[in-house]
Amino acid sequence: EAHASQPTPEAAQLLQGIAEQSNFYGQLASEELGRLISIPAPGAPVTPAEVAAIAERPGFQRALQFFGMRLRFEGTREWNWELRSLSERELLAAAEFARQNHILDRMVNTSERTRLQVDYTQRYPAPHDDIMHPATQTLGLDKAWVYGLIRQESRFIMDAQSYAGASGLMQVMPSTARWVAKKMGLTDFMQDTITDVRTNIMLGTNYMNMVLGSMDGSQVLATAAYNAGPGRLRSWRAALDKPMESAIFIESIPFFETRVYVKNVMTNATYYAALFEVRPQSL
Repeated sequence: EAHASQPTPEAAQLLQGIAEQSNFYGQLASEELGRLISIPAPGAPVTPAEVAAIAERPGFQRALQFFGMRLRFEGTREWNWELRSLSERELLAAAEFARQNHILDRMVNTSERTRLQVDYTQRYPAPHDDIMHPATQTLGLDKAWVYGLIRQESRFIMDAQSYAGASGLMQVMPSTARWVAKKMGLTDFMQDTITDVRTNIMLGTNYMNMVLGSMDGSQVLATAAYNAGPGRLRSWRAALDKPMESAIFIESIPFFETRVYVKNVMTNATYYAALFEVRPQSL
């Protein structure tokens, strides 16, 4: 939130110390110092030769075999082991190799390890835009927020399953899927189509839109409700006796998991908006 008063020199120095971090507190600090959040300029693009050198490494070849067999745990272990000796350029090339093979969670994870050269198209991918764009436009939903939530929920793993039984890109619970399908008047909804990309995005975006409406259009409250359930949010909100700044509300969320979740989703959404609109954004 923009404040009329400038931070004291001591506060400014402390804020400056974290403003470079690409996380929730880094974004907050930047804004306190009067700077909007922008995407860092990428370094020189990765060459086909650099990607080819990565493709020849046996560890990455084994990882691809495992991913092809849907052995995600084993594939991830092979992949991460191979990353240990890589330079920054090689990390970017490995992330590009992951993109080419549609292993987006490894692309994000690998690209996030670089410090000097950073590629935000690798860190914040927007797959399935052919489905997502019309879905969000029809609902008038903020696409950057939706991608921010998916990145946190599933890291773009299509067949992701949670221990609680949530499925797909948007980690939709079966009970939620049935409820949303009924609200939308889908008579032919089948439970096993929930991981189908089109179905998952349709149900997930409609549910986000319903939650957003029930939370008076607040993305912060709706994000928390998507994670902790709308019932809990209603009781947390009822406990507030006066308006509260979003950043303070987030810190007051009683569930650790939900606090972290909301910070990550809102941070992601801010970077996605900067990428989509090609201009600096406000958290």
